[in-house]
Amino acid sequence: MSLKNLNRIQRKAVESIDGPVLIFAGAGSGKTRVLTHKMFYLIKEKLYKPENILSVTFTNKAAKEMKSRVMKLLRTDNLPITIGTFHSVCARLLRNESRHLDISPHFAIYDVQDQLDLLKVILKNLNIPKDQITPNFARNQISYLKNKMISPDAQLRKSRTINEKKFVEVYNAYQKSLADNDALDFDDLLLFPLELFEKNPKILSKYQNRWKYILVDEYQDTNRPQFFFLTKLAEKNENICVVGDDDQSIYGWRGADVTNILDFEKFFPSCRVFTLEKNYRSTQQILDAATAVVTHNDRRAKKKLFAENGSGELLGLIETSDELEESDAIISALEKEIKINKRTFKDFSVLYRTNAQSRPLEDSFRRMGIPYNLVGSIRFYDRKEVKDVLAYLRLVINLKDTISLRRVVNFPARGIGLKTMDKCVYQAEKDKIELFEVLKKADELPIRGKQSDSLIKFYSLIKKYNGLRKKLSASELSQSLIEEAGILTQFKKSKNIDDKERYENVRELLNSIDEFCSKRENTTLSDFLEEVSLLTDLDHWNDSDNRVTLMTVHSAKGLEFPVIFIAGLDDGLFPLFSSIEQKKDLEEERRLFYVALTRAEERVFLLYATNRRRMGGENVLGLPSRFISEIPPEYLDRIEFQSALTRRVISDSGQKRTKIRVRRTVTTFDDFKVGDMVEHSIFGIGKIMVLSGTGENQRVGVIFKDGTKKKLIVKYANLTKVS
Repeated sequence: MSLKNLNRIQRKAVESIDGPVLIFAGAGSGKTRVLTHKMFYLIKEKLYKPENILSVTFTNKAAKEMKSRVMKLLRTDNLPITIGTFHSVCARLLRNESRHLDISPHFAIYDVQDQLDLLKVILKNLNIPKDQITPNFARNQISYLKNKMISPDAQLRKSRTINEKKFVEVYNAYQKSLADNDALDFDDLLLFPLELFEKNPKILSKYQNRWKYILVDEYQDTNRPQFFFLTKLAEKNENICVVGDDDQSIYGWRGADVTNILDFEKFFPSCRVFTLEKNYRSTQQILDAATAVVTHNDRRAKKKLFAENGSGELLGLIETSDELEESDAIISALEKEIKINKRTFKDFSVLYRTNAQSRPLEDSFRRMGIPYNLVGSIRFYDRKEVKDVLAYLRLVINLKDTISLRRVVNFPARGIGLKTMDKCVYQAEKDKIELFEVLKKADELPIRGKQSDSLIKFYSLIKKYNGLRKKLSASELSQSLIEEAGILTQFKKSKNIDDKERYENVRELLNSIDEFCSKRENTTLSDFLEEVSLLTDLDHWNDSDNRVTLMTVHSAKGLEFPVIFIAGLDDGLFPLFSSIEQKKDLEEERRLFYVALTRAEERVFLLYATNRRRMGGENVLGLPSRFISEIPPEYLDRIEFQSALTRRVISDSGQKRTKIRVRRTVTTFDDFKVGDMVEHSIFGIGKIMVLSGTGENQRVGVIFKDGTKKKLIVKYANLTKVS
């Protein structure tokens, strides 16, 4: 294997290995190919040993794909190279060096829900009412300050009002509670290594000598702590290669700083700069339209993308009357693409600015029997019963984890309420001992005998498995603990239909632990819990399913589809109203639109509505997004669309708001019967096997020629009888 499959600029970037390198990689220009070939080149030419290379990116999926590609290029099954997300690399580093920071190597990693649960307790203890500071506001503000590397003391010096000072009190209490729980949040995973390097120059030197060559993917998305982490590691050898696209910097709201990539040359003056402009994904029409929009931003690196895939078709622009007709229009265009261009469902993705926009889309897709995959819905590891089991496992590993303790002390139900836990907390503070240790003396508390017995049994259960954690495998421990705790038995015996699904979800969790252990040698329960804590929605996305993908534009970053629909292109929705006044925010919205357009390989459809229901159910007059007007007219094809459904806006005087009344313009329907052969615009010819109801309320079950089975509502399915 050589570098022959790289173009001239890609190859130059790969072969440039002495000193810092900055690669501006336009959308679809092969940045992953460049990164993997650079790692391959460094190892193949014996310039660096695999263990001396560090490669960081932003998702586990990207890290795994990158490592897989490098191993394939090197034709090896073993590669001791460090490839991972910033958070996973830092978590591993902190576990190895925990003794230098006075933290446990078994520290818990608190996700968003854990943080909110902790803040609810803190706000209650500080007697702060919800109308003054909410847990969500506190979490977001603390995360913002940590991303800016502002400590509680520094924030206190800036505080002027009583409320600002009260918030700092919450911030301080939050940090203390994390320490008491032997826990770090996601932001701490990035901040603690910086503290470690500052206090222990020898440890910094150790990692500088270990990671002699550093590669960074999606550099435009790095925040301040990530920037300092990388520059600290690279300051000795200056062998760092960063790849990114400033036009795709879309995470400013969570701390990403686009100036990190734009000012890279200021921090590394000797760096060589390469710009990848040959696009292997999209057509020239799509690229020119996207570039025309993003060039309205003032500060950006100039680049002109050239499509490998030819000119392509114009971008379809569809005006609809409301969000319901918008969904109809998407399905209509989707039907035509399937018929004319022989596409399959997985060729399509519908992108939107906010998660709330998925609801009318989902309704329409369900009515038409079109399979879809909703990215950003409740993830498997976020389901309550799964989080409950994970809390058991986290408590077994870390007995100081009071958030996990509070979550499972009454799961399954043991009669332990909030008042009982308050008494335990009071006793722990009085005796100055850990909350968990209070449970073994529950018979000394002012609570009923049944409750004290439950707490003592719970204490014994957790203590038992805490002692077994080094003797049993993660799989054996999890299986045994969950069975002894009675979780599976509770769900299995329940007559509640939802509990059957919960039972299956817990079984599936145990399977995932078993699979995790079987794929890795000498793995621990801590390793599994860490991986789960750092998962993102995209790590669960499976493009092998033949389904239309629905997701926000943020979730679509890094993905590509033959056909993209961008829904909700109303001014005030995309871009958001809150971003229009601030130039910096509007430029990020524009970059987000650029990302949306460049997910498409062959076709793009842009949709906006002249009326749209917003928060509270009121109808708002819609105007086309200003981004549409920034696309030159010669790149747009205006498509006329009128739904078979008519909608009338009516006034509801009782509720003092407007409603939409929907009716179908066609009011006569065939009354189908079992055995009828029918044709569907997407699925083709099929046979009705079951039915219920009559007229427009009739529902039918159809088996189509390819074996697909669908339940359809006649009113919406547009079925026609065929002989």
